[in-house]
Amino acid sequence: VKGEDFTDAMEKILLGTARRIVLSHEDRRRTAYHKSGHALLGMLEPGADPVRKVSIIPRGNALGVTFQSPDEDRYGYSVSYLRGRIVGALGGSAAEQLIYGEVTTGAESDLEQTTRLARQMVGRWGMSEKIGRVSVLPGPGEQSLLFPGMDGATSEHTRELIDSEGKRITDECYDRALQTLSEHRDQLDNLAGALLARETLDEPDAYQAAGIPQSLRRDELALSSHAEGVLADPHRASGVSTTGAPGTPHALARFAHASARAGARSWSRVRSP
Repeated sequence: VKGEDFTDAMEKILLGTARRIVLSHEDRRRTAYHKSGHALLGMLEPGADPVRKVSIIPRGNALGVTFQSPDEDRYGYSVSYLRGRIVGALGGSAAEQLIYGEVTTGAESDLEQTTRLARQMVGRWGMSEKIGRVSVLPGPGEQSLLFPGMDGATSEHTRELIDSEGKRITDECYDRALQTLSEHRDQLDNLAGALLARETLDEPDAYQAAGIPQSLRRDELALSSHAEGVLADPHRASGVSTTGAPGTPHALARFAHASARAGARSWSRVRSP
């Protein structure tokens, strides 16, 4: 039994068995750019989890995967890290917009995950100046938002703020994703071309195709681990999710798990409880 056997088993559990469906050349090319957008932003965004694998082989409901995981266990998450997660998750849409001038339904799962994460940032973790350092969304397993007028219900104005602030964060992150990919268009083309030629790239091959030295990436990750504004959830400090790391806030765990399961269009991984 070798290491790749465990990797194959994990991928089958999370994403399903590889499907040998026939995709048109254009569908394969679009998928390659979509996955390359996720992967390249994962390589370029400060503090992002390293990219371990990129593939355009369909599995389950997904047409491909981008697999990221940290070098070490994380127990707290800064605002910059969470925003970087959203930037990376929107990289597929940004790549499609950059190359084709329009997006497809392939980003459905990405949008669901980023919307949920942005709302948790502003509604639970005090990461919005307009809402302030208060928690106005229910935690995991808690009662859903109460109807207006009921005791403990969140006001209509606050709910509108949650929506507008969540949208602001995702819009800003999408703009950053689009700008970064535009500035690194050659690397995006090279990575997509390598995926089309080989279908699956492991970590060294992916970084080489993108022209990004892994040693430089490691140094950036080491520096980013000391970022300020850390989010921690001491009540979620045990357990291991499908992405492997203890201690992630529950909403971030759902973000990772849903990305892996629905992967329809992106398997972007984060550390989770």
